[in-house]
Amino acid sequence: MVSVASPLTLRSGTTLQNRIVKAAMEEQLAAGGQQPDERIERLYRRWGAGGAGLVITGHVMVDRRALAQPGDVVLDGTSDLVPFRRWASASGTTPVWMQINHPGRVVLRDTGVLALAPSATRVDLGALSSLYPTPKPMTVADIDEVIGQFATTAVLAQDAGFGGVEIHAAHGYLLSQFLSPLVNRRDDEWGGSLRNRARLLLRVVDAVHARVRPGFGIAVKLNSADFQRGGFDIDDAGRVIEWLGDRVDFVELSGGSVESLATSGHTADDRTLEREAYFLDLAGRLVGRAAVPLMLTGGIRRGAIAERVLDRGFALAGVATALAQDPELPRRWLAGDDAEVAPPRSVVRAKLVRAAAVQAAVTGRLHAIGCGKDSPTRPPILALVIDRRRRSRQLARYRRDNATDAGTRVDV
Repeated sequence: MVSVASPLTLRSGTTLQNRIVKAAMEEQLAAGGQQPDERIERLYRRWGAGGAGLVITGHVMVDRRALAQPGDVVLDGTSDLVPFRRWASASGTTPVWMQINHPGRVVLRDTGVLALAPSATRVDLGALSSLYPTPKPMTVADIDEVIGQFATTAVLAQDAGFGGVEIHAAHGYLLSQFLSPLVNRRDDEWGGSLRNRARLLLRVVDAVHARVRPGFGIAVKLNSADFQRGGFDIDDAGRVIEWLGDRVDFVELSGGSVESLATSGHTADDRTLEREAYFLDLAGRLVGRAAVPLMLTGGIRRGAIAERVLDRGFALAGVATALAQDPELPRRWLAGDDAEVAPPRSVVRAKLVRAAAVQAAVTGRLHAIGCGKDSPTRPPILALVIDRRRRSRQLARYRRDNATDAGTRVDV
């Protein structure tokens, strides 16, 4: 019987000592030049000692002209690998994989960065839509460039000492945008049928494979559903997983996007999520038909729930927010302590503000650990105010760093 303590040997040859994975969270801890610094090292030292079988970083951008937030780390051909090597080694003997990402159209207007998408389909957040620019529809040359950027970042991650990469194709970022029939309205080989919409993801995976060494891990993060009417859904996810086949070590399943905040418990199509392990019932439909190991992430806060995920046939249980609050949680679960961690909560009625406040509370906790403090999670609204001030400083620094590079600016 598989339990959280069971080891797992992946296709690439890496053996994980247990089935608990620290899933990606946006750390927002980039220093000057969008590089990691000692704060990330402290944070990952805690997670490395916390008992998880695998640690996956928050998303690292493949193009410094395209950031989801000004606090994002970037790894490209201009990056200094020295701080990345320190990051990769901070977790000790626990393997750490880098999540790599391109935000596509999910870039805020004030950042002034390059907003790309399969089509000129703007983020729809009602009255807040104006915060996002209308994206530039990608040319074939743009698509080829992005494929190369993902492969380059993967090679650099390998050279820095990371054990693998997770390619982010979920949560409404660029690769997920190509998968979505609501965002991807192209009529060429990159749009239309699901096979065409999945072409960019599959090309990225193949390009990474072609350039990294044997034994380097490759995973994909995929939505089980976008939770938007007419969007990417469970049957689409099943087919994409089949096409990924033996190309990857595992597929992580999550859900939602900035337009449908499923990871915060809200869906745009009014589907009801589970109170814990939000996507278990939906994503569980894919377990029996998937030839590749699956990992489920979202709302796992107790050891018993992690075991329930494995009992449903998932190979790995991904834990995120709970490990911001208690980095040593996996060790407690492995010792048989159910050890529930309650998530930050806000009573703000507006869904977007409430989700932003809770996210700010989690991010604030990561910053505290990175600064060597073990202070408790702040109340979400206070955390949001502090987060907005921090973001303003990060944005000013990003603009200064890129003031002489006209290529980082687009008309919005």
